[in-house]
Amino acid sequence: MKKDLQEGSGHGTPRRLSKDQRRRQLLDTALLIVREEGADWLTLGHLAARAGISKPVAYDHFGTRSGLLIELYRWIDVERVNAFRDAMAVGERSFKECVTALAAAYIHCAADKTDEFHAVGAALAGSEEKAKVFQELLDNSVRMFVSVLEPHSTLPAAELERRCIGLVGAGEALSAALVRGNFDEAEAAGVFASLIEGGMRARGQ
Repeated sequence: MKKDLQEGSGHGTPRRLSKDQRRRQLLDTALLIVREEGADWLTLGHLAARAGISKPVAYDHFGTRSGLLIELYRWIDVERVNAFRDAMAVGERSFKECVTALAAAYIHCAADKTDEFHAVGAALAGSEEKAKVFQELLDNSVRMFVSVLEPHSTLPAAELERRCIGLVGAGEALSAALVRGNFDEAEAAGVFASLIEGGMRARGQ
């Protein structure tokens, strides 16, 4: 990743990348801009300059600044959901350990208002596009919950998915309460872990 960024940073002659590779390089560079300079500096022109490409190339990939922000918002979330899913797949964990880790990770994302995801989300505040992509990201979270909890579940697949939809909804409500100051992070994570554990019980248990 660092090699690609260096080759596209305006120093030397950038190598020719495929369209998918270029898009990934541009998203990597956009993330660096947000980290180092803030989301307000993320424009297509500045992205092109940092990546060492012409403006038309950046416009060809994202169309508008809003389009760039949406793609970056989606990409950051997908990357961190995938990273968490991969981490949970390594080693043997008890059901209780999985539940605790899942709850803590979900609530921590809401508590950390300094990360790039929240910075990009704030830049998109009020946009219709953000509302659409946010539902997509909730669906990604549901799939992640299913993949983490399925090895510990005796529920039918359809029932597990329905319960995970409800659990993600509960996680969002707890996250909102945390942001309002109704909980601290540890309290919210503890409540969420209890809800997940209870939600995984078969009826009648």
